[in-house]
Amino acid sequence: MKVKRDFFEALCEALEKIVGSLDHDEVMKNVVQSTIKAMGSKACSLRLLDRKRGRLMLGYSSGLSEGYIRKGPILIDESALDREALTGKTVYVENAQTDPRFQYPEKAKAEGIVSLLVAPLTAEGKVVGIIRIYAGEVRRFDDEEMKFLEAMARLSGLALENARLHETLRMDFEHLVADRYRIDEL
Repeated sequence: MKVKRDFFEALCEALEKIVGSLDHDEVMKNVVQSTIKAMGSKACSLRLLDRKRGRLMLGYSSGLSEGYIRKGPILIDESALDREALTGKTVYVENAQTDPRFQYPEKAKAEGIVSLLVAPLTAEGKVVGIIRIYAGEVRRFDDEEMKFLEAMARLSGLALENARLHETLRMDFEHLVADRYRIDEL
C-alpha cells in the first residue's frame, strides 16, 4: 500500500534547507536528500549542463553506487530521455532497462533501477540541468509526486543560481580588496 505524503509540508522542509545555504554543493546535497525523503525513492541525482550544453555533469546524487555514478558521461546527443527533459518537460520512464530513450539500460539493470521521473531545472527562464528520481520497481508516479518534483526542480534551479551569483560576488569582492591592498602598499 502506498503511503500518502504531505508534499506541501515536504516542500516547506526542503525550502528551509535549500534557502538556508548559499554554498552551491550544500544546496545540491539538500535538494537531493530532501527529494528522496519526500518521495520515498531508491535514489536521486541532480545533473547540470556543461558550458557547451553537450553533456550533463553530476552535481550530487544519493542512493546510487559508485560504479553506477561512474558508468560514463550523460551525452545529450545520446540520451533521448534527457533531450526531452531539457525541452522543459517532466519525463516518466516506466522501465529504464528496456526504454530506448535511456542511455545506459544495461547499467540500470545492474543497479536495480526500474522506473524514473526526470524534471528540468530552470533558472532565469533557461533549463540548466535535470533532477532524476529512481525507483527499484515499476512505479507509477501520481500527479502530486510529479508536481512536487517539478516544484523542487524550479526551486533548485533558482537556489543554485543564487548560490552561483553569491560566489561570483564574493570572489569579485575579494579581488577588489586585494587590489585595494596592493594600491595602498605602493
